[in-house]
Amino acid sequence: MVVFPRSSARRAFTAVMAVAAAGVMFNVQAQPASTRILVGFPPGGGTDAIARILAERMQAELGAPVVVENKAGAGGQIAAQALKASAADGHTLFLSHDHSITILPMVTKNPGYDSAKDFVPVAGFATFVNAIAVSGGTPVQGYKAYIDWVRQQGGKGSVGIPAPGSVPQFLVQEIAKKNGLDLVAAPYRGSAPMMADMLGNQIAAGVASIPDFIENHKAGKLRVVAVMGSKRQAAMPDVPTFAELGLAGFEEVPFYGVFAPAGTPKAQLDKLAASIQKAIAVAEVKDKLTAMGLSVEFMSSEQLAARERAYAKVWAKIIKDSGFQPQ
Repeated sequence: MVVFPRSSARRAFTAVMAVAAAGVMFNVQAQPASTRILVGFPPGGGTDAIARILAERMQAELGAPVVVENKAGAGGQIAAQALKASAADGHTLFLSHDHSITILPMVTKNPGYDSAKDFVPVAGFATFVNAIAVSGGTPVQGYKAYIDWVRQQGGKGSVGIPAPGSVPQFLVQEIAKKNGLDLVAAPYRGSAPMMADMLGNQIAAGVASIPDFIENHKAGKLRVVAVMGSKRQAAMPDVPTFAELGLAGFEEVPFYGVFAPAGTPKAQLDKLAASIQKAIAVAEVKDKLTAMGLSVEFMSSEQLAARERAYAKVWAKIIKDSGFQPQ
């Protein structure tokens, strides 16, 4: 048996540990950093489902984990604030539609963020429309029948909406005004709990996006009776637009996009945008999103920013004309 001097043994041990540590560091560095996608609504709603479809394919494109993190509450305000507080390294994103990005800052006194200054658009990937649906517990089969039914109830009724101060709220107000009804927009913490009450016949009607309604509409558990937009939707060709029914002004369609904290390096933004563009080009992904009632289309960062501005201009007027005061 050969016995090494203590100093030699110590040097040998140190060398072994250094090699081991280097190996550990190499393994850590070799693991790609994960990306989280914030969603401002609870699991089970349309936005959550869309985020999970996109995240799964983005993960394949990026070669790194992409996880969905639900930060529900205040119509997406909590998730938006979380994005603002995140590091601008491209590893925290916010998947949102028009409400959190465009509408909420116009109807809230202190939203805690400024979309134009605190966020940068990564890419848009779809447009969609909002709709009004009636629960299966009502005898209503169409929009005009719903209006007549409310009149038979004394001209009063409650209509669920996913969030206060949202596009659905202003749509409810316009429906009430146009038809001389006393309709109250009842806000929920997202579309999922609203849908639960509609399916349980706790509320007779609701306004939300087609992705929120489509599965239960197809199953006959509720009935979508009118949609926003300038044309009927491919997923529901038998459902008329509000314009067809005499309620104009709701033709501008909202969007879905992905956003990052301001200051995120352009190279990282370009990489993320490319992964989104490739993801929605995959037939399986596109088919899933289309089946949910989305019109899939890629929008670059610049195109999404332009769409935000145009959409904000339309809705600033609608909100002002409604007399709504920021809360």
